[in-house]
Amino acid sequence: MTDIGDVTRHRRRDVHLMLLHGQPGAGSDWDAVIRALPPELRSLALDRPGYRDSPHPPGSFRDNAAWLLTELDRAGIDEAVLVGHSYGGGVALTAAAMSPQRVCGLVLVASVGPGCLDGWDTLLAAPVAGPICAVVAWWLTPWFARRRLARIERIRDRPLELDEHLSWEIWGNARHRHGAMWRTFLDEQRELVRGLDQLEARLDEIIAPSLVIADPADKMIPIKTAHELAARLPQSRLVLVGEGGHHLPRRVPQIIADEITRFVASLH
Repeated sequence: MTDIGDVTRHRRRDVHLMLLHGQPGAGSDWDAVIRALPPELRSLALDRPGYRDSPHPPGSFRDNAAWLLTELDRAGIDEAVLVGHSYGGGVALTAAAMSPQRVCGLVLVASVGPGCLDGWDTLLAAPVAGPICAVVAWWLTPWFARRRLARIERIRDRPLELDEHLSWEIWGNARHRHGAMWRTFLDEQRELVRGLDQLEARLDEIIAPSLVIADPADKMIPIKTAHELAARLPQSRLVLVGEGGHHLPRRVPQIIADEITRFVASLH
C-alpha cells in the first residue's frame, strides 16, 4: 500500500482536486474531507449548478461537466483529479469522457452508475408524477426535517454532531438562492433516468485511473454499482468501507481523505 507521505515526497507538480457534491447537497459537504487532506493537495469544492449559491440553473450531466471545465479554466487549472459523490460521480465521469486531457484521475464515492436506478427514481422522473412529487417534497420535506432535527436536539438537550441524522440535515438545509429546489431535484432526477444509459456507454471512453469507494450497506446506491464501475473503468481499484452508508464524505471524512491521498500518490 502506498504510504500517505509519498504524496509529498514524490509530488512532481501541484495536484488539484475538484470535489463534486451529490443530490441534494453543497460544496461544504466536503469541508471535513478537505481539512483531513494534506495541504499539498489543492482542493476546490463549489456548489454545483442548481444548489446553494451557484448562479447557474440545474442541468444535465453534460451541462454540469461543461460548468466544471469552465470552473477549472477560471481557476487556471489545466489538469485535476475529480472527486464525485453520488450524483457528482456522474458529473465526474461525464467530464472525464468529454475532456480526458483535463482529468488525471477519478475518485468516485458512493457514485451513481450502472444498475443504480430503482422504482422511485422512475416515478420521480415521470412526466406528471415527477413534478407533483418534486413540488410536494420540497414544500413539505425541508420544513418537516428541520422540525424533526429541532425536536431531537430538545430531547437530547444538546446540538447534534456533524455526522448525526445526516439525511434529515441535508434535506432540511438544501436550498438554491437563485432558483427553486424542486426544479433542481426534478431536472436531475430526469437526467438520472434518461441519461444513465448514455453515461454508461461513455465509460469505455474514460482513460483516467480510477478509485471507487463504497459502503456495502449504502441504502441509496446498490453495491453492485460500485463493482460494475470498478470492472468497467481502467486502472481501477475498489475500496469498501463500513459504517458510512451513503453519506461517506460527512460520516467518515478521514477515511475518504486517506484514500484520496493514497490514490493521488499512486499517480506519480
